[in-house]
Amino acid sequence: MKIVGILLAAGSGSRFGGGKLLHPLPDGTPIGVASLRNLKSALPEAIAIVRSGDSRLHAMIEAEGVAVHVCEDARLGMARSLVCGIEASRDADGWIIALGDMPFLLPQTIKIIAGRVAQTGRIAVPAYRAKRGHPVGFGRSYLAELLTLQGDEGARSIIARHPGELEIVECDDSAILRDIDTAADLE
Repeated sequence: MKIVGILLAAGSGSRFGGGKLLHPLPDGTPIGVASLRNLKSALPEAIAIVRSGDSRLHAMIEAEGVAVHVCEDARLGMARSLVCGIEASRDADGWIIALGDMPFLLPQTIKIIAGRVAQTGRIAVPAYRAKRGHPVGFGRSYLAELLTLQGDEGARSIIARHPGELEIVECDDSAILRDIDTAADLE
């Protein structure tokens, strides 16, 4: 099965003060690049969605050998970026939706979620100590619903409509809960 990893990297990072995904981690790797590398090492097929005008991040991601798609209307919210990613990979059997501001996520966690989607064709979400996190996986049967998403809630509405089709996968990766919204989140 073809499971495509979609890195959502089109946010403005306003709570961070801008340029969040370009900000270096302690080892010097930009946040967005570290997130991408984890996704890419877990899935053979990955793409990234960036906002229009983010040429530095675009170039950094391309240098990693990953296709970059520009979401011209990313300002309309996370759902728009997600839709851009789904549209760019319509032929997939499923998708893993990863966030560009989660650089500490273990590739093994991504592989586990992708494996569950490939096996069941349903929705798979990781959990750490009973708390759900990211990345979230969707099988192909959710394509039409994914393409109609709007706003800044991502795919929460789809998950809410299909509670019986949701597989919560307990994992030993606390990073599924750790995104970077502000500079203080790096400390």
